Amino acid sequence: QVQLVESGGGLVQAGGSLRLSCAASGRTFSSYAMGWFRQAPGKEREFVGATRWRGDLTQYSDSVKGRFTISVDNAKNTVYLQMNSLKPEDTAVYYCASRFGGIDRAAERFASWGQGTQVTVSS
Repeated sequence: QVQLVESGGGLVQAGGSLRLSCAASGRTFSSYAMGWFRQAPGKEREFVGATRWRGDLTQYSDSVKGRFTISVDNAKNTVYLQMNSLKPEDTAVYYCASRFGGIDRAAERFASWGQGTQVTVSS
């Protein structure tokens, strides 16, 4: 059974940076894709970015492209979301998710989810 545990959220000022971690266990993830999603109060869950576990293909939403970077540390079985130039509108609970197969932007196509970590960006 896949288990995903996020960490690294917190409070940061606009323009600052945070790095979120997603520790994955329960599978060999080489054939998996990992996604990051976020959900702000009163809004639907939103795609942030996704990568193949091998790291050879990554996609981002237009709202974070150029500011956020996803990376994979195979030795630690951990996926990272480096967030730079943060804006108040980035405030949300951030989730990592996994799916067997290729990248997808639809949350319903990811089978396993972490518990989420809160990111708050103050203006």
